[in-house]
Amino acid sequence: MRYFFSLVFAFMTAIGFAQQAPAKQEPPYKRFPTVPPFELLQADSTTFTKAGLKKQATMIMYFSPSCDHCIHQIEDMEKRWKEFSSYQLVLATYQPMEELVEFIGKYKMKEQHNIKLGRDTQFMLPGFFVIKSLPYFAVYDKKGDLVTTFEGNVKVDKLLDALKGKK
Repeated sequence: MRYFFSLVFAFMTAIGFAQQAPAKQEPPYKRFPTVPPFELLQADSTTFTKAGLKKQATMIMYFSPSCDHCIHQIEDMEKRWKEFSSYQLVLATYQPMEELVEFIGKYKMKEQHNIKLGRDTQFMLPGFFVIKSLPYFAVYDKKGDLVTTFEGNVKVDKLLDALKGKK
């Protein structure tokens, strides 16, 4: 009888270890490598969506107006705004509108006609991209297909190369 219970115990242990771990699922931006269906509330209370994008290379930047890394990134990009002029830039945040309005004024964003800024009120983008740190960048070609993503500060040359289609 003792051998029977030992055998049953060994069999049950073997079955327990034989269970497969669940397959690790890819994040949504890899499963659906096109521009996500975002909705941003702009400072003028209008909504900017994916449908408003032009047929040109696009960079979505998720940031916080109070994040030091994000501020340094924008300051680096600001020095070379002209080089970004033939691309669509979408800057999205989750912070209150007051912070966004102040940020727009400080960095003269209204003068940049290729930049759209807004609040991700649905908090859709962090889940879609599985954002772990800011700033976060997703670069898409003119067809809306994902080229690459970056997390954290990135050299401006690297961003421009990605917008040109170079990985």
